[in-house]
Amino acid sequence: MKTKPKIYGVIPARMAASRFPGKPLHKIKGKAMIEHVYIRSMMYKNWDKLVLATCDDQIINFCNEKKFNSIKTSNKHTRALDRVAEAAVKIDENINQNDIVVCVQGDEPMMRPDMIDCVIDPIINNDKIPATVLAMHITDEKIWRNPDTVKIIHNDNGEVLYTSRSPVPYVKKSFTPELNARRIYGIFAFRWKELNEFANHSQTRLEITEACDSNRILDMEFKQYIAPYRSIKSFSIDSPSDTNLVESHITQDGIWQEYNK
Repeated sequence: MKTKPKIYGVIPARMAASRFPGKPLHKIKGKAMIEHVYIRSMMYKNWDKLVLATCDDQIINFCNEKKFNSIKTSNKHTRALDRVAEAAVKIDENINQNDIVVCVQGDEPMMRPDMIDCVIDPIINNDKIPATVLAMHITDEKIWRNPDTVKIIHNDNGEVLYTSRSPVPYVKKSFTPELNARRIYGIFAFRWKELNEFANHSQTRLEITEACDSNRILDMEFKQYIAPYRSIKSFSIDSPSDTNLVESHITQDGIWQEYNK
């Protein structure tokens, strides 16, 4: 009989973000950015455990005050998924090869709990899928051209071929939503076997060039599949200017009202 996999969620965060130092605790509508992410992630009801992983005592202290689960990790990680892998072992030192680890990036204050189902379901339902990434349809040319937004090239089977900060796929004519461009939205899911192998592999050339974890997965010739998600007004925080954009939309997204009654 097949054992049901456990589902662990990890929210990686660090204060020394190069483009926006201190952003995990930056206030958005009166709440720290990671507070929004943690509360929204907790709305997903099937976690075996959800933790916030960080190398910073300031964030650990904040989590203690809020009674959020947190784990102290190394300060040597430059990629979020390496931090997630370290935290997963600390959550469960006997983690099973087929258990599922979900990374919810700490700079996604507008994430929605149904996004967790979106990345997990393909792995649970198909033994041949080892890893997924939430892939949001791009309908706005500004997002397509924004280098802070990592775009996804995938084949007709949904396998990720490459990720880039450039506006891809290339089009000679004007951008239209019919191009079916997709962007990485910061939620990833892995079987533990693949995430563990990822974390034990050194950084790769394309990963360093594009500053994107997913390219290490591809350089290792692992399979990563898109988990398609519709285009909605849901914005990441990459730089201080993004705060105003998030604040202008977060109160209208239908999730905000559930924890700000």
